[in-house]
Amino acid sequence: MIPTRTDVVAAARRIDGRVHRTPVLTSRTLNALLDAALYFKCENLQRTGAFKMRGATNAVALLPDDVGTVATHSSGNHGAALALAAAEAGRRAIIVVPSNGRASKRAAIERYGAEIVDCGPTLEARETTLNEVVDSTGAAFVPPYDDPRIIAGAGTAALELLEQCPGLDQVWVPVGGGGLAAGTVLAVDGAAEVVLAEPELARDAKDSLESGTLLPALPPKTIADGLRTALGRLNFEILRRAGCRVHMASEGGIERWTDQIAQVMKIVVEPSAVVTLAAMVENTGAARGRVGVILSGGNYGP
Repeated sequence: MIPTRTDVVAAARRIDGRVHRTPVLTSRTLNALLDAALYFKCENLQRTGAFKMRGATNAVALLPDDVGTVATHSSGNHGAALALAAAEAGRRAIIVVPSNGRASKRAAIERYGAEIVDCGPTLEARETTLNEVVDSTGAAFVPPYDDPRIIAGAGTAALELLEQCPGLDQVWVPVGGGGLAAGTVLAVDGAAEVVLAEPELARDAKDSLESGTLLPALPPKTIADGLRTALGRLNFEILRRAGCRVHMASEGGIERWTDQIAQVMKIVVEPSAVVTLAAMVENTGAARGRVGVILSGGNYGP
């Protein structure tokens, strides 16, 4: 079932008090560089360091009472979020983590009390290992992005942004699996243009939306590790219907702006989150007017 804005509003009520209402920051330097008024929604300051806490909290809250164990696959942020959401609900969490995941994100998953199961670096390896875990433990699968509960929860970030910054012309968001992007489309509901940003080395969302056919993920080579997954089917349909544009960011641009945003704004933002800013800089004139930018996470380390 494709969720609606009503589901996003319901999710916001459901997770109220369990997640942070993150701040919005501005930068005169970046405004002058891009000739636009930028408003950065700092999900890097969210609990567990990423927007993923929103969807995970919403999904866990909607599980039947008799579910004792949850499982998922994740490069890090969703896994950490599900680990904490499950722990706070008194449930066990098992996270399948690819071998090329960041050590810092793996450590966060363990810190929040989840059990880690290793797998290969491909999406196929993730899904195969996850199926084995579910079969052997009876765990309930909580998908990282292609799920109505996750999409609705992710959309609450944009819902807050619209309340904090009325009258936006655009909202920019990174796209990987597409849960945040799809949730943003639902939350914005035509009040502003939703613009997507994606690494050139992980451009399956752009190619899928332009061709009208859902395509598989490219090999996991981009530094933006949170965006290496394939676009989800539900998310593809939501983004396709909305006619979202996708702008590319180079690896050099992503690396450069991961460092630059720390210098300019004094905040830590991971490469997957800074894809939006890199794409704006590399696509002159694409960002215009009053522009909301969702900084999806800040879990950046070895």
